[in-house]
Amino acid sequence: MGQDNNDTKTKRKRRGGSKEKSTEKVVINEEQKQQQKQGNGSNPSKKKKSQEFCPFGNYKNYYGYRISNDMDEDPRLKVLKKEWFHGKDCLDIGCNSGVMTIHIAKKFGCSSILGVDIDSSLIEVARWRLRNFVRTHKPGEKKTGADGSKEQSASLSDGETKIGSEEETKDLFQVVSFQKENFVQTRNLDENRYDTILCLSVTKWVHLNWGDDGLITLFSKIWRLLNPGGIFVMEPQPWKSYEKNRRVSETTAMNYRNIVLRPEHFQNILLDKIGFRTVEDLTSSLSGVSKGFDRQVLAFQK
Repeated sequence: MGQDNNDTKTKRKRRGGSKEKSTEKVVINEEQKQQQKQGNGSNPSKKKKSQEFCPFGNYKNYYGYRISNDMDEDPRLKVLKKEWFHGKDCLDIGCNSGVMTIHIAKKFGCSSILGVDIDSSLIEVARWRLRNFVRTHKPGEKKTGADGSKEQSASLSDGETKIGSEEETKDLFQVVSFQKENFVQTRNLDENRYDTILCLSVTKWVHLNWGDDGLITLFSKIWRLLNPGGIFVMEPQPWKSYEKNRRVSETTAMNYRNIVLRPEHFQNILLDKIGFRTVEDLTSSLSGVSKGFDRQVLAFQK
């Protein structure tokens, strides 16, 4: 009888053990499924999560890490020439939250500048920045600096950004506008013509999302929208930057594998295929940029 009780206890233990093992298997299988979904990388969940929301490079805090706290302004402004913008009609492709667009209008005195971006929420932020800037910087209004001198400043990025314009601020609502557009696919801009077009840190995202054909469409459309003698300012991302972002979506992963036209080919494409006459490398004048943003900046003339 005692032996029978012991046998029963052993069987129960075995059954209990098998239940625990089956439970462990279920847990392991679920973990494996999650790992497969996340891509087998080392702790990729946070990175993946942020990238899923920015498949077009539409980062919400882009200027927060592009412009460091010890900078007075975006260093790219220092290599741009006033004659490309002063009294000119301009277009900023991939304007993000509008910081650079407003800076250019204020510093160089554009006749008009339109900022376009694929992300409607960023366009709303850009319009808010413009309203805030106009409200806080009336014509002739100046703030007193710590040393008692008069200075004009604008909190355009996440930090305080000073603007040293030669001209007084006028109502920028008459100059700056923002519009949600997928530049590669839209036909809403076909009738417009511009003296200067900017495409800063945008080519990679067009390339990854629409492939080589999308890139050629981008370049061809820019050339068509420029007036004779017009300027195209481009800041292309290097190929190693593509590698880091190739998995932000299934589309980008597929296009990455099929890309033939590398960034080092862009200059020849624009000159030999698209039809631009000259190119000027502005990079040598670009200094003090944050690590990862020391990119080539080129100015092409139609």
